Amino acid sequence: MSWTQIRGHEHLVGSFNRAVARDRLAHAYLFVGPPGVGKSLFAHELAKAILCETPPPGMVLAACDRCDSCLLVRAGTHPDFFVVRRPEEGNEFPIGLMRELCQNFTMTTARGHGKVAILEDADDLNDAAANCFLKTLEEPPPRSVFILIGTSIEQQMATIRSRCQVVRFAPLAEPVVREVLKAQGIAEGDRLDRLVRLSGGSPGQALALADDALWECRRTLLTGLASAKPNSVSLARGLVEFAEDAGKDTSLQRRRLMLVFRLLIEAMREVLAIRAGAPVRPGAADEQALLAALAGRANFETICAWIDRCLAAEDQLGRYVPLGLVAEALMDSLVHGSTVFV
Repeated sequence: MSWTQIRGHEHLVGSFNRAVARDRLAHAYLFVGPPGVGKSLFAHELAKAILCETPPPGMVLAACDRCDSCLLVRAGTHPDFFVVRRPEEGNEFPIGLMRELCQNFTMTTARGHGKVAILEDADDLNDAAANCFLKTLEEPPPRSVFILIGTSIEQQMATIRSRCQVVRFAPLAEPVVREVLKAQGIAEGDRLDRLVRLSGGSPGQALALADDALWECRRTLLTGLASAKPNSVSLARGLVEFAEDAGKDTSLQRRRLMLVFRLLIEAMREVLAIRAGAPVRPGAADEQALLAALAGRANFETICAWIDRCLAAEDQLGRYVPLGLVAEALMDSLVHGSTVFV
């Protein structure tokens, strides 16, 4: 049955059901919220429910998951369902892809139930792509629904934002995140507790951080930083090599480095807690000696500066600063920066 995969956003399912019951389904929605909280999954379930040809009896907006339309949506081959996203190797949504989408919406619906399009990466629409899309958004064909997926309203162009109904997706509660992770095969224990804590309410973020290689990279960095004579050049080189192991696609390399920085920031916060006399959390017990060594070398001001520097490096990755420069600057700052040792 449709919607069974949705966790933590049941109130939004109810809102869409009420909109359909009142014949008030909008032609364009802007889904905004943190990455990994289920916006894309929700959009696909909504598309499937809209296009379903044999909806369950008594249900206002739900998919049967059995008809040809539902099966085609699930397979990604429905002639009236489109999913477009920024190419992984690019920084912006290409206008050629947008033109193709708009052209598809000038054609008659193939199965007679309207058309639905999901635009992933709406944050990356440039002026050309947005202006190309604007006319279709202003004068949509009958029974057309566009779902744009982004992280925040502020990231969207005013001309696009004003023509969409905004749907906000909040971070999920920790019990919901735990339920999702357990369903993905992560067993109860310190590992699950740590991932839930690091998720920030995003199961997608937690699942991305479940990669053992990320934690090994973090441990290598902590070992190097806690050594008697840390080598910033060697640490930066190892960090870049780890990112490049993700493949030739620079977006995958950035994503991998971003995740390492998330773990490094969490480690520095543990160092700060130890310096303040707080007990080590169970999830960090295996690194207690390394964290304690760092806590013993620096005062509060220094540790806070380390955290700020890691956050700055994370921001630089998001602004497409070259990976090598980010890694070198971060390691140099953590090893040789304006730190005050005690």
